[in-house]
Amino acid sequence: MADNNLYCVSALFDTPDKIINAARKTTEAGYKKFDVNTPYPVHGMDKAMGMGQSKIGYITLFFGLSGAVFIFLFMWWTFASNYNIVVGGKPFLSAPAFIPITFETTVLFAAISTFVGMIAVFFKLPHNSHPLHDTEYMKAVSGDKFGLVIEADDEQFERNKVTEFLKSLGAFQVADVYLPEKETYKLFTSGFVIFLIILAIVTSAATYITLNKLMYVVPFSWMEVQPKLNAQEESDIFTDGKGMRPPVDGTVARGELPYPFYGQTNPPEVLSNPTVPTKKILELGKRKFLTFCSPCHGNFAQGESRLNGQFPTGPTLVSGKIINYPDGMIYHIITNGQNVMPSYMHQINREERWAIVDYVRVLQRAQNPSQSDIQEVKKESSSNVTK
Repeated sequence: MADNNLYCVSALFDTPDKIINAARKTTEAGYKKFDVNTPYPVHGMDKAMGMGQSKIGYITLFFGLSGAVFIFLFMWWTFASNYNIVVGGKPFLSAPAFIPITFETTVLFAAISTFVGMIAVFFKLPHNSHPLHDTEYMKAVSGDKFGLVIEADDEQFERNKVTEFLKSLGAFQVADVYLPEKETYKLFTSGFVIFLIILAIVTSAATYITLNKLMYVVPFSWMEVQPKLNAQEESDIFTDGKGMRPPVDGTVARGELPYPFYGQTNPPEVLSNPTVPTKKILELGKRKFLTFCSPCHGNFAQGESRLNGQFPTGPTLVSGKIINYPDGMIYHIITNGQNVMPSYMHQINREERWAIVDYVRVLQRAQNPSQSDIQEVKKESSSNVTK
């Protein structure tokens, strides 16, 4: 065995072919603790060194799955167990809605764990006192040479034998690399303590002056002193002394059409359905009905809340009373609200509200078919069987 201060025996080669052959011969000779350094990646080096599959993948998999499970359960706990948050009529455990955040957290945990695992665990960094640092060997392999080192703590290591072995592989230079001498320094010397005290005083004084004095001096005070009025603040510009101004009478926000019958119990007869119940309109109405109406009225408008009491149970929409409502009345209820049902004026636009009305008519007719409807279905069924 070598002396205790010897770290390894290094060898330098001129070409990629020689370093590949040297790595293969070293593996075949039974050496386990050796490494190769090249100025750029050399194809086939991992196979020549007899390296197995990296274990970094297990770290990535473990922490990636841990992140997915953690964030999924955290969202479920937040929505269901703690705050009882209902978003868009979704159930508390809404897996499709949780997938985007779950995916992003999985990638985040996997990426960070891979980086930390490679740098801190496998490469043992920060390791700024490695014996190969600042050696002629490292300068050479950082340029245009190729190097191989066999460490002294290898089971088969014998200094003279290893030196002759590396020379036989075609190395143009073989040299010993020794462990650096350990140097110790006293951290808390009197000078260093005095420096820390002065640094703390200067930093505290600078911070205090900056945040409590400088920020209130022109021109740095421009963020605080602004010509504006905060909410509920008085104003001496207007005669009523109020800084918050109501909208000018008769003004309409751009892109919006105000509902003229808001607050009324019954809309006038002029409120009629302007849409034609095409396939596109009915598909739009179905999507909006399932999102905004089904939490209370059920998926088929039968008055069975699909959220098990999270929302109030609404009345059935397929009864004779609602069937006899004109389209304008159903539209008015969606827009204005009724009893415990709030207005959906700001959640659903005008076109979508009329589409919901058309879809409700489809549900009503499907669950209350006339004799002619039944005959038409039978006729269509028999026609399909014949075809």
